[in-house]
Order: sequence, then C-alpha cells, then structure tokens
Amino acid sequence: MGALFPRTPLLHLNPTPLTLWLGIAALLGVAWLCVVSWKRSPHRGRTAALEMLRFFITVIVVILLWQPEWRTIINPTTKPKIAILWDDSGSMKTLDARMPAALAGEGKADSIVARSEWVEKALASDLWTPLRSGGANDLITRPFATPASEGLNGTDLSEPLESLLKEENNLRAVILLSDGDFNLGQPPVGAAQKYRLRDVPIFTIPVGTETRLPDLDLLTVTAPTYGIVGENVQIPFTIRSSLDRQVRTIVRLRDESGRERTKNIVLAPNAETYDSILWRLEKEGSSTLTLSVPVEDGELVSANNSRAFTISGRPERIRVLIVETLPRWEFRFLRNALQRDPGVELSCLLLRPELGPGGGADYIEKFPETLEELSKFDVVVLGDVGDGENQLTKEQCALIRGLVENQASGVVFLPGRQGNQFTLLDTELSDLIPVVLDDKNKQGLPETLATPLNLTTEGRASLLTMLGDSEEENPEIWRRLPGFFWHAPVIRAKGGTEVLATHANRRGPYGPVPLMVTKAAGSGKVLFMGIDSAWRWRRGVEDLYHYRFWGQVARWMSYQRNMAAGQRVRLFYTPERPEPGATVTINANAFDANGAPLKEGAVSVDIASPDGKSQRIELQKNETEWGSYAGRFKVDLPGAWKLRATVFGASDLPTETTILAQGVDIEKTSQPARPDVLEEIARVSRARSILPDQLPDLIGEINALPEPRPLENRIPLWSHWATLVILILLLGTFWVGRKLNGAF
Repeated sequence: MGALFPRTPLLHLNPTPLTLWLGIAALLGVAWLCVVSWKRSPHRGRTAALEMLRFFITVIVVILLWQPEWRTIINPTTKPKIAILWDDSGSMKTLDARMPAALAGEGKADSIVARSEWVEKALASDLWTPLRSGGANDLITRPFATPASEGLNGTDLSEPLESLLKEENNLRAVILLSDGDFNLGQPPVGAAQKYRLRDVPIFTIPVGTETRLPDLDLLTVTAPTYGIVGENVQIPFTIRSSLDRQVRTIVRLRDESGRERTKNIVLAPNAETYDSILWRLEKEGSSTLTLSVPVEDGELVSANNSRAFTISGRPERIRVLIVETLPRWEFRFLRNALQRDPGVELSCLLLRPELGPGGGADYIEKFPETLEELSKFDVVVLGDVGDGENQLTKEQCALIRGLVENQASGVVFLPGRQGNQFTLLDTELSDLIPVVLDDKNKQGLPETLATPLNLTTEGRASLLTMLGDSEEENPEIWRRLPGFFWHAPVIRAKGGTEVLATHANRRGPYGPVPLMVTKAAGSGKVLFMGIDSAWRWRRGVEDLYHYRFWGQVARWMSYQRNMAAGQRVRLFYTPERPEPGATVTINANAFDANGAPLKEGAVSVDIASPDGKSQRIELQKNETEWGSYAGRFKVDLPGAWKLRATVFGASDLPTETTILAQGVDIEKTSQPARPDVLEEIARVSRARSILPDQLPDLIGEINALPEPRPLENRIPLWSHWATLVILILLLGTFWVGRKLNGAF
C-alpha cells in the first residue's frame, strides 16, 4: 500500500469548551487594548509594531492553553510485515516439547523432542505460506537470545520486542515462539503495552511443558578458596531432585589425579537437599576438583550432574594467644595441643594471682601493650580470666574486641570454676560473649556423673565438630567421647548465634542448655566453650580428637585473616566465590613500616578482570585506629579476577590474590516452561496465546487482521522546552521595545 505523501505534518489543538471560550475572550480583550494603545500613542508607527508583537504573544499563550501538538503522520510505503521472533536461548535445549501432527511430517506425532527442534520444525513448515500468498505481507524471521561465546548468556524477552517496534513502521502482527523463560532485562509486559498503543497484536506460541523434567541438578558447590595442607576442608553443596521418588545415591568428589572421596546421601522427591563432603588437602598449590552424582534411572538430563571448581592448598602459620589465671587441666592440655601443632605459633600469658606471671617456653610476661604487638595474633583464648587486679584491664578488653571486629581475628571464651569471666560483662567484651550467663551460679554447675555433649543440627554439619575422617563416623565418635563433670552457668544463647552442642541431660527455661556456641563479630569470629573437660577426650585415643578439635578451631577463626596477607596489607573479601553480577566487598588491614596498624594513608586495589581490562579503586578508611579499610567492586565476568593491594607511597611488595568468579549458567535446561508469561504478553497486546496443536487457526486470525494504520509522531508543543525559550525571547523583546518607545 503506497501513499503520495509518506509524511504529513499537522498542528492539532485540544481545547476544552472552557479553555476555548476563555482564549477567544482573551484575544478579543487584548486586541481592543492594542487598538486603544495605538490611538493614544504619539509614535504610531513604533507603537503599531509593539502592539502587533503584544497580540502575537497573546495568540501564542492562548494556543498553548489549547494544548497544541505537532503531529507527523507516517504513511507506510511498503507492504504490511508479519514478524516471527523465535527463542534461541540455552533453555530451548530442554527435551520436553510434544510434536503436533501438523509439524510431525514423516516423524511420529506426539513424540517428545527438544524445544529448539520443535521451533526448527515449525519455522521450516508450510504453515506460513498463506501469509505470503498474493504478496499481501512480508514475512520477517528473527532469532533472539542466541548464546554468545563470552559474557553472560540469558534471555531478554523485552529487548527484541522493543527493537522490532522501533525498526519497523508497518507491522501487522508478531508471532513469538518461546518457552516464556526470561532472566535478563525488564518484564516483557512493558513492551506488550507499547504494541497495544500501536495496534500490533503479539500472538504467542508456548513451547515446552509446565512440569519439571525428571532430573537431578547439582545446583551449587560453595567450596572455600583455600585450605591448610594436611587438613580437611568442608565443601557444601545443594542438589535438587525433580524425581517423584526417593533416591539413594553417591556423591563423588575427585581431583585431577584420580584421588576421590564418596558419600552416601538420600535425596527426597521433588525437593532440594543441602549437604557437605570432606576433602583432605595433600599438596600445596591449586587443585581442580569435580563433584558429581551418577545419572539415575528415568533422569532425562545428565549435563547438570557435576560441577568443577578449584581450591588452593597452602601451609599456614597461625598465631594464638592463651590468657589464663590458673594452670588447670584444660589449660595444660590445650597448651600442649597447640604447641605441638606445626601450623600454630603459640604464646601463653599465665596470670597467677599470687605467684605472678608464669614463665617458660611459649610464655610471655605481660599482655601486649601496643596495637602493633596485639594485631599479630589470629586467635585469642580467654580462660578463667576477667577484669580485675593482676588480670585484664578494661583497656585491654577493648583492644581484644577491636582485634576481633576490625582485624578478623577470633576469640575463644573458655570459662572456669572461679567465675572470673563474669567480670567481663562490665567491659567491652560483654557484647562478644554469645550466651547469657546466670550470675546466681558464678562458679558453675557440677555434675555427679560424666555427661556428654549433644550435637545440634548445626553442630553435626560444622567443621569445628568434625572429629572423624568422614561425616558418617562422626556421630558415633561424639557418642563415645568421655563426658564432663562441670559446665558454665548458661541460661540461653543470644540472638544471631549458632549453637553447636548442648547439655545432653540438663534443660533450662529456654530448652537444652547451650554449651558450645559460635557467632560472628564484625569481621571476626567468637566461640564459647562452656565446659572445661575437653582434655578428657584423650582417654584411650591420646591426642587424636582433642588435638584435632582445637586445631580446627584455630584454623576456622583465622581463615579470613589469612586469605591474602602481605608485608603491608592483609586482604579478605566476601563472597569468596562470586557469581557474575555480584558485588564483592573487599576488607583490608593496612600496617605502617613498623608493623603497627596504619593511622594515616591511602590503600588502593588494582583489579584485572578476566578479559584483560583493569581498574583501580580507593578503599575507604573506617573510623578506627586499626588500619581498617573497605571497598566494593562488581564482578561482571566469570573467571580469575586478580587483585593487587598497595599502601600509597610504600615501596613494599603489593599484596596479591585472585578471586575466582564462578561461571553462572542462568540458562538452565530441564526447567519447566512459563506459558503464563506468554499469555500475559498476548493479552496485553490484544492477541491470544496459541497452543502448538492450534497453529493452523493462527493463520486465519492473522489474515483477518486489518492493515496497519499510519504511524503518528506527536510532539506536545505546550510542554516543549523550545516553546518556553521562544516565549521568553518574545516577552523580552516586547519589554525592551516599550522602554525604547518611552511607554512605561
């Protein structure tokens, strides 16, 4: 359909009856005033020009009152176009599309094929021939969401619809073939509303089924970035089962050399299962591990049954400070356990009330006096010690709190029968204690019989309480451990804490008495150990369980501090394994040339992305004396992000580390289709959603549509900025003219 004038400009007014008559009255009144002013003026020539300008300005104001619009009507010069948009995203590989008889051809009708194969068959069929017959329409076929070799692949339903509407001015209808799944961009209903304003219907054809395919999907593996050589690391994972039966299967963890560890698990039907597996690091450096589950009978998708990740093994030197008053059995055996640990550098401060500080190997004579001395410790263990004469001072308690909250160290509260730790409730350490203590029983509560600890659900999954080589044998080990004869007077755990173990026999007003409790404090960690008999775990097995427990505590508490440590800067960050699109928070502790926390100075981090681009961020200093800095950056690509942290003006080597961003496949197969999204698009655009077996009906509906109406481009002059500028210029000219004419 052609037109003699493709573009026809028109000025269109939209007055209401009230504004119409007000405008006419204003024009008549101003015209009368202009004539009177002209007759009274001695300079009729100049006055006539001014009054004509006055009347012209009035005409503009009145027209603006009538809401003028400059309309450009675009008359199409081409044949009407029908666009077929088809989804080429990764989710279209799902094998759940039923082939209708109209598309089956030589194949079998009602057979199950991939969604992409269904679309391919539909596009290649003769169903669309009637749309081209007689040259009535032009047919456009476009894919969208085609996977790219780099970057984040996903489906944006809104963008291809909006782009098509901008590029084509003679659309008659759009046919959208998709599974309805979108994970990028804006909701497509906004684009559908624009099509409605243009009177262009969007007919949608949902591909795929609404029910999830039978499948086991290894959703996430959240392994730590590093571990200590010779120690176990805990690797949590999540598996989603869409099978309609309970599954007993084996999780297999294997490295590149073929060494593996397995774990038997039970997966509930149509549910997500959270679990973890232990892995012992035996060498330094980076290792690539693969976690997998076998393909089950009836499972249709096997590509998502495994995940690979990297973890680094490194030797470690953890600095631990133990502060105690009396050399009780718990202190003696704890000192021996940490002293013999090759990864621990131990310092002990024994504040004996009558004899003075203890001496000997690994002993120090007094509490660290400066931030420089204290900040080197990764873990501080506070035994039966408190705030008082020949013990800790309030200033020292404040230093310990700052060490935990600002420098990611850990503190262990290990109370005893003297009840000295009650005096800490009047210091800044009070908020760090994760339990509420009973001040009516400051000396604690004795037991006549050996009482065991009872692990909670969190405790059974915690690395701190993992005393066996496998999670299967761990509960039996805890049942065999010798019990305790004394425990701290605990009423309940505070909010925001995690209870790992409780009293097996005694209950309080809030349930079982919590005796092993952890919490996060700032960037550090806290452990409350409410018994003094862990040394008894050595009975019959010597140092096996006792040494392992305290070694795991020291490494758990020092983990963040040792993520990346250099001469002048120590870095730690969250999340450890970010996904593309996530924001990473960088925390840094900076030190001066003498090793004391940096008081003045700037810390910058140079970041190199996987594609070679670089950026620099300046970390913001926290208002503390601990040299604490923080900053953020966004991860937008999977792969290795290299960080170099430096102190401004320092000549020392920078602190370097690598953050591995896990590639996220947001285009997942085996997910159910979303026909409700497509139905909403069709409904908003005044069309309907066509089921696959109703494809022949679609052709008749499109042929019955009217031809596209000409496009209108409206510019509201009454609210346009250029109108205001012109009006101001005219008023200024009129005012200057009156001054020059001598009329005030």
